[in-house]
Amino acid sequence: MKLTLPWLTEHLDTDKSLAELADKMTALGLEVEEIVDPGAPLEGFTVAHVLSTRPHPDAERLKICTVDTKDGLKEIVCGAPNARGDIWGILAVEGLRIPASGEVLKKARIRGVESQGMLCSARELGLGQDHDGIIELSAEGLEVGMPAACALGLEGPVIEVKLTPDRADCFGIAGIARDLAAAGMGRLRPRSFDPIPVEGPSGPGIRLDFMPEQRQACPLFVGRRISGVRNGASPRWLQERLRAVGLRPISALVDITNFVMLDINRPLHVFDLGKLEGDLTVRMARPGEKLAALDQRTYELDAQTVVVADDKGPQALGGIMGGEASGVTEATTDILLEIALFDPMVTARTGRRLGIESDARVRFERGLDPELVMPATEYATRLILEICGGKAGPSSVAGEMPAWRRPMSYRPAALQRLTGIELESGRAREMLLALGFEVEASAQGGQPHLDVVPPSWRGDITTEACIVEELARLVGYEHIPETSVHRETSVGRPVLTVEQRRRSLVRRVMAESGLFEAVTWSFIPPAQAVLFGAASPILKQNPLNAELSAMRPSLLPNLLSAAARNYARSIPQGGLFELGPRFKGAQPGEQVWGLAGLRFGAAGPRTWSQAPRLVDALDAKADALAAIEAAGIRADAVQVSAEAPVWYHPGRSGALKQGPNVLAYFGQIHPRVQQAFDLDAQTVAFELDLDALPHPKARGKNRAALETMPYPPVDRDFAFIVDGDREAESLLKSVRLVDRKLVREVRLFDVYQGKGLPEGKKSFGVAVRLQAADRTLAEAEIDAIARRIVEAAAKHGASLRQ
Repeated sequence: MKLTLPWLTEHLDTDKSLAELADKMTALGLEVEEIVDPGAPLEGFTVAHVLSTRPHPDAERLKICTVDTKDGLKEIVCGAPNARGDIWGILAVEGLRIPASGEVLKKARIRGVESQGMLCSARELGLGQDHDGIIELSAEGLEVGMPAACALGLEGPVIEVKLTPDRADCFGIAGIARDLAAAGMGRLRPRSFDPIPVEGPSGPGIRLDFMPEQRQACPLFVGRRISGVRNGASPRWLQERLRAVGLRPISALVDITNFVMLDINRPLHVFDLGKLEGDLTVRMARPGEKLAALDQRTYELDAQTVVVADDKGPQALGGIMGGEASGVTEATTDILLEIALFDPMVTARTGRRLGIESDARVRFERGLDPELVMPATEYATRLILEICGGKAGPSSVAGEMPAWRRPMSYRPAALQRLTGIELESGRAREMLLALGFEVEASAQGGQPHLDVVPPSWRGDITTEACIVEELARLVGYEHIPETSVHRETSVGRPVLTVEQRRRSLVRRVMAESGLFEAVTWSFIPPAQAVLFGAASPILKQNPLNAELSAMRPSLLPNLLSAAARNYARSIPQGGLFELGPRFKGAQPGEQVWGLAGLRFGAAGPRTWSQAPRLVDALDAKADALAAIEAAGIRADAVQVSAEAPVWYHPGRSGALKQGPNVLAYFGQIHPRVQQAFDLDAQTVAFELDLDALPHPKARGKNRAALETMPYPPVDRDFAFIVDGDREAESLLKSVRLVDRKLVREVRLFDVYQGKGLPEGKKSFGVAVRLQAADRTLAEAEIDAIARRIVEAAAKHGASLRQ
């Protein structure tokens, strides 16, 4: 929200400085982000009067101008085609910095004639792109030496305020002034809403046509015919004021509607009455209806869209934007002024569906003052008559004012209880009255009590706590005393949930393993979604662009895209991971927190002795196991199977399971998928759903006792011959179960198939670590366990290799 200081002071009679006003606005919760003075770059530039001109003796296109300045007569060499006698312009003298170029003006001789300054164009002053001639000012009210900013009517300083969504009333400058006045920064100057005399004919009939359950979509609609208007350029003061806050002047009628919207927070619209046919009906759109809007786009409407329609069809989107067919032009002579109330939820839903961001939508979807409809009709009518002329007819009203009064109670003790601020009941009453509340003092249970009705423009005030916040704003948040927080117990309660702690730990472990965390969009191209298992991609209704229109079924596509970009920029190896949502459907509950990671290129740095190996499926398996262990699941309780989705390489991928439940997939990415991402480096990846992992058993408040292992371990290696199609997992599991207390670790360290082994057989090298917690193992114990390991392996068809 932007406003200018002169505009603000039309609503606020104040003797405070700009800095004081800005500080108070921020203290009130209306955060001032920036203050820009458009006249500051023109400091030192002044008004000058060109008395006469004569040709330059040595240059055909140059003229020597005799100019009356604040320092007397000066001769200035000028090449502008419009330089002539008896015009007023803007003078720059030696030492001033030209805004457009940033260069400091120096004394110069041009073709042998000394020039004592420069007459400026609009582009040189940074006021536009016009460079065909020097600025020509209207002589009315000008004096030689007058500051350029004043003569040009530059509106400023410009204040940019960051508003919170609940402060709908401050989307108009009158609302900001009201807050400042209530805070003691001046006296509020209300606009005049006196009725306009009716002189012209009445306008078309207006009818609200809604089902009973839809009546809140537009409870009140006012239309007023104004005949005989002239829709030319708006006055200079109005154009400069709109430009200052970032709006482009269009025509007098359109500029007036924008001015009223910014001034008193009341969006309105004007129809060209000559382009309407029949009466107006405010209703829900019908299937198949379309509207060509003022933004030069055509929108397809649905039954949830409020439209203002004539006999031909929709002419405006209620609360959002008018239609191009009924828009006003320079030829417009009769208009219909529209002031209405539209439901915030319906307006917001329509705006999101159609992707329209308009100033009217911003205000309607936050809720407007219902009591301002009729006063704003008179205010806007007066401005139109003053600027465009014409005669106003009677207002046509359809519907009725919705009930908005919300009586509530306020106990003065609530302010002290919630904020620590002590405020007398009488002072609280004065503050609330200054904010526009209706306040009646009473007593309840022998305690002072206030019966309060919030003003019609404060739809955000719904509870006693809201009233406390209003009083705290006016008193000042800096007056809230510091108070120690008393804990109910000596030990603080955990802030993070189990899921949040698990995600944090997994994220840390992945970073420690050498992977860089990536944060990417939750949407991808539909073709990539199909590539990763989405037969029917979940498409967004309002995508950022046509490419990023599908919700991601997996986190891998964005990681592969990032890896491809890195590899294309001569980064031959790397690793990435992401923890975030993936989507199984478009309904609530079909979003799950997933983890995915990948490595591409070499598995380690290049050395003098040997070239680095390429990453393989076992690297991805190690990453997946590390993530599972970080999530609280023991790695030795996980089994490996060969199943994996189609985007992994068959035979070089697998799944980590716990019983029938799949915990994670890992493996080398399928060459077809890598080709789709233009990724030439060998790439391996893993993925798992954190939400689907079993939760670890709840631990007590005390940590388990530390289990010390002071006695030395014993390592034994076994080579087992098995069938060629046998997987190692079942063999490793049988070895672990031989003795749960003494067998501490079992791992596969070698797989061999070839010379020296029978046809169709292969050899598994298994390393076993034995260790007791209370003694050093004797040789006899070790031999006994080794025999039991061989016997357990034999039950699974494995024999000891000789």
